[in-house]
Amino acid sequence: MNRINQKLQEDKKILSIYFSAGYPNLNDTVQIIQDLEKNGIDMIEIGLPFSDPLADGPTIQASSTQALHNGMTTQILFDQLKDIRQSVTIPLVIMGYFNPMLQYGVENFCKTCAEIGIDGLIIPDLPVDVYAEQYKATFDKYGLINVFLITPQTSDERIRFIDSVSDGFIYMVSSASVTGSQSGFGNTQETYFKRIADMNLKNPQVIGFGINNAETFKQATQFAKGAIIGSAFITHLTANGTGKIGEFVKAIR
Repeated sequence: MNRINQKLQEDKKILSIYFSAGYPNLNDTVQIIQDLEKNGIDMIEIGLPFSDPLADGPTIQASSTQALHNGMTTQILFDQLKDIRQSVTIPLVIMGYFNPMLQYGVENFCKTCAEIGIDGLIIPDLPVDVYAEQYKATFDKYGLINVFLITPQTSDERIRFIDSVSDGFIYMVSSASVTGSQSGFGNTQETYFKRIADMNLKNPQVIGFGINNAETFKQATQFAKGAIIGSAFITHLTANGTGKIGEFVKAIR
C-alpha cells in the first residue's frame, strides 16, 4: 500500500509541511526532511521550484526564486533524494508545475519518483480531465498518487469527478486566494469546510492555505483529516535557517 494511504488510515489528524527544495540553501533539502520527520511531521510536500508559480503567494514565490538562484533543478532534486528512503519513512509528495515534468518526460519523471520512493505528486496546473485521459495510467503504473486541489468555487459536480479519479486525498484550498494570505478562518471558510465534509467523499480531505499556528490547524482539522502548512514554515526557515524546526512543530500541536 502507498505510504500516503497508510498514513491516512492512522487514527490522528495529519500535519503536512511544504517547503521549496533548495531553500534556504541548495543542499538543505535532505536535512529539512529528516528534521521534520524526527519532530513528528506526518507527511512532507517538497516544492519543485518553478519560475512562474501561479498559485503561490509571495513567501513561497520568494523561496522558489531563491532556490532557482541557488541552482535547484529537477535533476538535482532527484540526485539529492536518491537515498532518502534510507533515513525517512513518512510519505513524501513532490509539488510542482507541469512544465518541468513535461521537459523531463512524464514517464521518466514518474519512474524516477518511484525509484526514489516518492509517494505522490501535486500538480496545480494539470487539469483533472487531462490527467484522467492522458496520464493516469502512467501514474498508476509507477504507484504514484496524484492529488488534486479544490476551492470554495469548485462545483459539486467537479468535486465528485475529482473524487472519482483520486486515490489518496483531496487538497482543499481554504480560499480562492494565493498561499500565505490569510490569518484565521471565518464563517465563510468554516461553512465551506462543513459543506465538503457533508459530501461524504471517498477520499479524505486535507486543507491548505492559511494554516499558520495551532489555532488554524485545529480549525481546519475539525472538518478534515489534516492540514498543510507552507508559507509559515518557509518564514521560519527564512528567519532561522534549518535550525529550530522542532520549536516550529511544537507550536502547531
